[in-house]
Amino acid sequence: MRLLPYPIASVILLGFWLLLNQSLSIGQLLLGTGVALIGGWSLAALEQPKARPRRPLTILRLALVVFVDIVKSNIAVARIIVGFGRKGRRPGFVDIPLELRDPYGLALLACIITSTPGTLWVKFEEPAGMLTIHVLDLVDRAEWISTIKNRYERPLLEIFA
Repeated sequence: MRLLPYPIASVILLGFWLLLNQSLSIGQLLLGTGVALIGGWSLAALEQPKARPRRPLTILRLALVVFVDIVKSNIAVARIIVGFGRKGRRPGFVDIPLELRDPYGLALLACIITSTPGTLWVKFEEPAGMLTIHVLDLVDRAEWISTIKNRYERPLLEIFA
């Protein structure tokens, strides 16, 4: 095993350690270095497959779509909370069949869904490829399935294919 299998992660861990402790003393430098080394070794022990994202323009388009969706969703949820939204809102669960199987693509999809106010990733059944999400204001299940598959899954398939 190399001393620093993930040097960037180790340096970031050391930096965070020093920031959290607000000290550059020898003791904190030594403790932080130990934490950084153990953190890097722990990441190496996980033996994650290398991520191979492709299509940088698709990544940028997806980032823009996600940003716009998060802003719109924040506004919609704020309207519901303040009382300007629909009075008869119905929360509910939606099952979405996914083609995406790449672990990094699924992790990114989970981040997208969970960071969008009003939606939450509930579970993913890997053998069936079935994703379950919770929606704060469920009006049309088919629209949610289409949104997740076309706006998020399709670009992620291109990026992680």
